[in-house]
Amino acid sequence: MSARPTQNTPLNLLLAASLAAFSFGAVAQTSSLPISGQQRATADRVAQAGVPLSELAADAPDSHTVKAGDTLWDISKLFLKSPWRWPELWGMNRDQISNPHLIYPGQVLVLVKIDGRARLQLAQALSSSGTFSGDTVKLSPRVRSSGVDDGSISAIALNLIEPFLNDAVVFDSDELAKAPRIVATPESRVLLTRGDLAYARGDLSQASDYRVFRSTRPLLDPSTGEILGYEAPYLGTAELTRPEQSSPLPDGKSEVVPATLTIKTVRQEIGVGDRLSPVPQRSFSRYVPHAPAQPIAGQIVSIYGEGLNAGQNQIVALNRGSRDGLERGHVLALWQQGRRVVDRTDGLRETIKLPDERHGVLFVFQVYARVSYALIISVKDPVRAGDRFSQP
Repeated sequence: MSARPTQNTPLNLLLAASLAAFSFGAVAQTSSLPISGQQRATADRVAQAGVPLSELAADAPDSHTVKAGDTLWDISKLFLKSPWRWPELWGMNRDQISNPHLIYPGQVLVLVKIDGRARLQLAQALSSSGTFSGDTVKLSPRVRSSGVDDGSISAIALNLIEPFLNDAVVFDSDELAKAPRIVATPESRVLLTRGDLAYARGDLSQASDYRVFRSTRPLLDPSTGEILGYEAPYLGTAELTRPEQSSPLPDGKSEVVPATLTIKTVRQEIGVGDRLSPVPQRSFSRYVPHAPAQPIAGQIVSIYGEGLNAGQNQIVALNRGSRDGLERGHVLALWQQGRRVVDRTDGLRETIKLPDERHGVLFVFQVYARVSYALIISVKDPVRAGDRFSQP
């Protein structure tokens, strides 16, 4: 169930959104949206007087019509200098709307500036003459059932992370080393495709549907070399069609007949030696960009994939996780380490280190105990393993 606005209660702002997160989809409840105490405090504070004009983007428009393909990040960036500061936008209508996480294409946001402060109002749609009616829309929540795709805009572009959400999994221990494994293929095929059979050994009693992974690789802390977890590249899915059996032999003994699986989907090449893990239960969550409640600092462990450098819209692994206070939706600042140069302005020729410079923004979307994955939202220069991040 989720709340969608109708025309009954005044509104100063409806600008926040849902990030329909991952896995295999499900029905969500708006009431489960994670909203921290700090976010509510910020919202309450800003609700008293709006946002100072100094916090607006230099070219903030007078109005914006929400359109299909918009994201919370895009719209926040239009109006504020820091697009992750969504609680301040939410706070503008904190007294009227208790949970404004859903906005929809067609709604018109109008920027109102009074006495050095700024607020947003939701205006009527354009009239036939192409001008605003001048009236604000009266809104109140009404309950309606909703699936994953209810038409509301998301926090960031989902297509950037949806393919990745099943691509890599981090295990706290190297448990895949003992997981069921593919031991043979029909006619000794080297690579398997959709619809092919595969033969496996191991405990396959836990489920009928399995994810297929390549052998794990350890993720090492850039500073200490400590193992933070084990990353397992995702290859596809398989369905158990016949369990492992024992076949009697003429001498009274028996031999093991491996289980049979059918390959259902293939993301990367699947072959002998690849490991099997039960498909997790379907899950769905909504979350939006926000800053960590406490200071946090860390480093990039690796660039996902084969590249040595990363740019905008690529995925990186971080050496901080849930036990360090990171959570889905956290926005982090990327820093580029200052170069070491020789001061040639005097005769000493001393080597000095230039200041670190902030040059990008990360959006955390997947969190494990000691490791997280983040999307590079924006960046000026190539990102490398070892680069550091902090709260924004």
